Amino acid sequence: MPQSSQGPRSESRPRRAVTLTAAQQQAVERLANDLPVIDRLGRLFTEAGHQLYLVGGTVRDALLGQVGHDLDFTTSARPDHIERLLRSMTTTIWTVGREFGTIGGKIGDHQVEITTFRADAYDPESRKPIVEFGDTIDGDLVRRDFTVNAMALSLPDHRFVDPYGGVDDLVEQRLRTPSEPEVSFSDDPLRMLRAARFAARLGLVPNPELIAAMTELAGRLSIVSAERIRDEFSKLLLTDHPRVGLDLLVRTGLAEIFIPELPALRLERDEHHRHKDVYVHSLIVLEQAIDLEKARNHQPDLINRLAALLHDIGKPRTRRFEAAGKVTFHHHDVVGAKMVRKRLKALRYSNDEIDAVAKLVELHLRFHGYAGEAGSDGVWTDSAVRRYVRDAGDQLERLHMLTRADCTTRNVAKADRLRRAYDELEWRIDELAKQEELEAMRPDLDGNQIMQILGIAPGREVGEAYKHLLEQRIDNGPLGEDGAREALLSWWAARGH
Repeated sequence: MPQSSQGPRSESRPRRAVTLTAAQQQAVERLANDLPVIDRLGRLFTEAGHQLYLVGGTVRDALLGQVGHDLDFTTSARPDHIERLLRSMTTTIWTVGREFGTIGGKIGDHQVEITTFRADAYDPESRKPIVEFGDTIDGDLVRRDFTVNAMALSLPDHRFVDPYGGVDDLVEQRLRTPSEPEVSFSDDPLRMLRAARFAARLGLVPNPELIAAMTELAGRLSIVSAERIRDEFSKLLLTDHPRVGLDLLVRTGLAEIFIPELPALRLERDEHHRHKDVYVHSLIVLEQAIDLEKARNHQPDLINRLAALLHDIGKPRTRRFEAAGKVTFHHHDVVGAKMVRKRLKALRYSNDEIDAVAKLVELHLRFHGYAGEAGSDGVWTDSAVRRYVRDAGDQLERLHMLTRADCTTRNVAKADRLRRAYDELEWRIDELAKQEELEAMRPDLDGNQIMQILGIAPGREVGEAYKHLLEQRIDNGPLGEDGAREALLSWWAARGH
């Protein structure tokens, strides 16, 4: 039988007595009351001679007072028996996980997945476990990632099963693995990223042994597919407090494996501290971007958070020390956008996601450039506002949040000045949008009209004429067809036609 890469998994820990507090016991009973489907399934499997347990995150979240619609179960029944029993309750069944012992279905509003007890063995060079079915609940729970996810509720009798101390760890906010962390992480290296996510999402503190194992085995992450890493990284970013998990990934060396641009932000600061710690600055910007999402009633936004975290990744490559110790990062926005494209492509993000994040990184300094286009009275010119909106396109709202979040100065007067300047810009955008339909900004003449007026066929000159009219639209506002025709003919004559 194949074994774990670190030797056989230990299951020698004695079965511990589980004592739930009154509040925890009430949470378990409330779970059964709120989700009658779990006892229906429990009776169905028990009457067929099988054991069934609600398991994993559903049990953990119940103890935290949360109830979801996705339910995970484990059972002594084999996949064929699971499918047969499930089909007696629902016609909506999926079997794509059969080879791993999992049959899924939809019962009412609930999505359920039921998996045969597992006793996995792993090939140390493989990305996937070799599935071995097990016979006991304790043997199944010991192979799970963390003790807080290794608790189960027997159905339908509601006996609580916690052989590895998950309840105590949840109360004490500890993050541990049911077996030795070296074994657990070597078996499935993605669990090291999950450790960062649970530290961030649940406020759990990894114990020293877990951190040591993450550091020692960081290189094992290289056998995990980019898609799995991407999904776990995205889940971390979408938590309320991802900074905790990101910092854990950097400290243990895991970030070096899949997103080395992040730890590279820890630039060695010059002795006079003439520039910010870019790494800490980026984490603060991420936190402030999340705060802005909430303040503006947005849902957690992956693109917004990726852009906030990575907006300065071009700085290490563009840093220059100039006269009198001045530090510059010229064109780090443009360089960073290219780096973002390369990294997110390697992580298999979608083209739309890559385009959006890269645009935001490239534009994150544009506000400061346009601020220089304010008139003598300090008010933004209409032309500057139009160009800003045109450049941002469909990322304008995200650019608003990124630009505001990027202010981390401790100088209260400077921070207030920047905030008021951006308030003014957003107000100007809203005012012009009401007057000019900025979101649909285009020339007053289309390509067909341009060709008809100039008497030319499709070609390069049509595109140049269109671009000229768009610039006129940006600089001067709507011209109307007659004004646009006059501007087009003047431009055409100036070219010698």
